[in-house]
Amino acid sequence: MPYISLNPTTNETLKTYPSWDSHYLAAALEKTWNAQRTWAQMTLPDRAERMHSVVKLLHERIDEYAALMAIEMGKPVREGHAEIKKCALVCDYYAVHAEHFVQPEMVQTDAGKSYVSYEPAGVVLGVMPWNFPFFQVIRFAAPALMAGNACVLKHASNVPQCALALEQLFRDAGFPPHLFAALMIESADVAEVIASPHVNAVTLTGSESAGREVASHAGRHLKKCVMELGGSDAFIVLKDADLELAATFAVKSRFQNCGQSCIAAKRIIPVADVADEFVSLFIKKTKDLKIGDPMNETTQIGPMARFDLRKDLHRQVVDSIGQGAEAIIGCEPMRGEGAFYPPSILDRVTAKTRAYHEELFGPVAAVIRAANEEEAIRIANDTRFGLGSSIWSRDTEKAERLVRQIQAGCSFINGMVRSDPRLPFGGTKASGFGRELSYHGIREFVNIKTVWVR
Repeated sequence: MPYISLNPTTNETLKTYPSWDSHYLAAALEKTWNAQRTWAQMTLPDRAERMHSVVKLLHERIDEYAALMAIEMGKPVREGHAEIKKCALVCDYYAVHAEHFVQPEMVQTDAGKSYVSYEPAGVVLGVMPWNFPFFQVIRFAAPALMAGNACVLKHASNVPQCALALEQLFRDAGFPPHLFAALMIESADVAEVIASPHVNAVTLTGSESAGREVASHAGRHLKKCVMELGGSDAFIVLKDADLELAATFAVKSRFQNCGQSCIAAKRIIPVADVADEFVSLFIKKTKDLKIGDPMNETTQIGPMARFDLRKDLHRQVVDSIGQGAEAIIGCEPMRGEGAFYPPSILDRVTAKTRAYHEELFGPVAAVIRAANEEEAIRIANDTRFGLGSSIWSRDTEKAERLVRQIQAGCSFINGMVRSDPRLPFGGTKASGFGRELSYHGIREFVNIKTVWVR
């Protein structure tokens, strides 16, 4: 099957690319393997020089890359610009800090000298999603490359132009040919890549089901893996919260990227004392969002990335309404061309509805009212996911006590859940395992070697 680049705003086919056969794939993996052997011998300052070149090119090409995301997966260009700036931030962070993160760590023992050495793992396969088609790739590639690894990318099949643009980006920045390679393969071929002797580790950002499949193959071949999977983040609003602030960020967190984010505030949980007032503000601010052509600088909500995703989301909405949830605004696909779905709110969501238990990967907020803060915490943990969470309260000391009860990889107080290169990112439970970013992320794909000298 060919790769098809389809514009979700117009339903126009932009480009098609043939998928590789097994022989071409095997040859490509061997080239990357060979490139990594040379790259691993390069000094950290030399690697950093090339990574700084990536930063420069990202800034120079920001309009080009934002437009590419807009036409290929529907991201508004204003959000595309922000995504590329964040990519540059991550690359700069690792260019500056990688040498410190992987320098040998001296340990006092009975030896004349003993230390921990952080050595490259080899070739890292990244299986990446379409929702942040540049940032998700940079998030794993920047630390992996700075650690001395090579990267092969299996990108989502609907963003092949983004995948090839990333490959060209690293080549233009002076990285050795084949060190970063985009693999034009089918999802079914991922198992073959993991099994290859020329691949040493795998990282995946995607759905829970994809994570289970890829992790099982990695385990079968004893390859290290990191899984960043789905999320159904709780957004808890306590009775002493700044409701205006909370409602503003609830809209931003739930509907950015058309709601297609693992760390979006998918379950809005206000306590009873302020629920009516908060929901009223939330509705008002949601109605103010501007829907339209993602190429327009004023557009805040573009189309969903694919028509099949919109269909799946609407089935979840319809079923939830049938199970007792109340459709407050939206909750119907928009007419006309394009995979548009309006910003929508389901209120009175309970444990009897799909919206309570499942991740809604699109612009639909589920409001689950809690009797009090104890019930809010229980609801927050009543999910198989555990990626992010946030609590909104003027009493930050109390909020800090409460976040220790929440089962999640990160918890924000009076702030929107987001990734930051200075902090580790990842989840627990069905949201995966392992960490990206910070020094934790760069050490996921190194051989932590003990060296002992008499």
